[in-house]
Amino acid sequence: MQYRLDKYGNELSALGFGCLRFPQKNGRIDMDATRAQIALAVEQGVNYFDTAYVYPGSEAALGEILESEGLREKVNIATKLPHYLIKSRAGLEKMFREELKRLRTDHVEYYLMHMLCDLDTWERLKKLGIEEWIAEKKKNGEIGQIGFSYHGGTEMFCRLVDAYDWDFCQIQYNYLDEHSQAGRRGLYHAHGKGLPVIIMEPLRGGKLVDLLPGEAKRAFADSGRGWTPAQWGLRWLWDQKEVTVVLSGMNSREMVLENLRTASEARVGDLGEGERAVIARAVDAINAGVKVGCTGCGYCQPCPKNVDIPGAFAAYNRYHTESQAGAKREYLKCTLFRKTHTNAGNCIGCGKCEKHCPQGIEIRKELENVKQDLEDGKFRLYRRVLKLFKIFG
Repeated sequence: MQYRLDKYGNELSALGFGCLRFPQKNGRIDMDATRAQIALAVEQGVNYFDTAYVYPGSEAALGEILESEGLREKVNIATKLPHYLIKSRAGLEKMFREELKRLRTDHVEYYLMHMLCDLDTWERLKKLGIEEWIAEKKKNGEIGQIGFSYHGGTEMFCRLVDAYDWDFCQIQYNYLDEHSQAGRRGLYHAHGKGLPVIIMEPLRGGKLVDLLPGEAKRAFADSGRGWTPAQWGLRWLWDQKEVTVVLSGMNSREMVLENLRTASEARVGDLGEGERAVIARAVDAINAGVKVGCTGCGYCQPCPKNVDIPGAFAAYNRYHTESQAGAKREYLKCTLFRKTHTNAGNCIGCGKCEKHCPQGIEIRKELENVKQDLEDGKFRLYRRVLKLFKIFG
């Protein structure tokens, strides 16, 4: 296992165990299979486990296994505050206590604001006393380090990084999202501020393995390296010194073993021009069905009506090249899971964005297409519910 350092010099395994996708049996977490996989991962050096309050059964399962197997002192737990459910300082404390109880521990090493996607939300939390609460928890040792996880565009990510003295952050990043979401520019910005960066969705939830078009599969097979598509995706990440931990939602023994092997072999600088050309060929094949040629540069931002234009186009392209359901989930996260909604339907057609687009995209026309495909009845229902109950508000 390779290790990389956090902000304070602690060693973190390059491979982290994402706890959202534990193996299932009869609609429940398969505790026996999960126990065996966690034990194997820890035995082979994995020391970073990422869970969250809203991952069904995850915190409780992880806590039970770490306690019963005597593994708690060998690992770092990272879990997340569902701030969108918090309305008061008392509610904040109650939620944290419940998480500790589920995890069967008196502290967590890494604690994140879950899906913190805009500055307005952070300002709301500050008014609830979140900064004082964090300071208190760090002082008494109940929280080791504080960070946030993020879905959205580059510009807002960089602003959030600058808004507080964070210890670390977590972003969606992979060879297909190199210039969307926080992207490479966001990765470099966080690294430049001294923040370790935890990577989620390194394989787009398995889409960069299971849903690759034939040409992309041929690109990897023709390379002669003998790496699986998953290994290509993980190696691309570990080739970058700015990446600290790559989370993998492992749910089979075979997946754990393959990822462990890759994590023990991969080094910064391993990929040469030949390997980069292979990945570029795969990306071109995946993007063959892309509808909008948006590079995520952000020159169109800010929108007077707060539309997250790069985020909307990224989800729209994913809708037409990968999974429609996955694209809709991404669109929800990037538009509604924040204090100010940023969906395409907010567009008033002013055209300000088009004056600054280097690609000459007919942004207003394409946003209407985004609205047609992604803002369906379920989306509109979510929006009404979120507003009604002031979730994220």
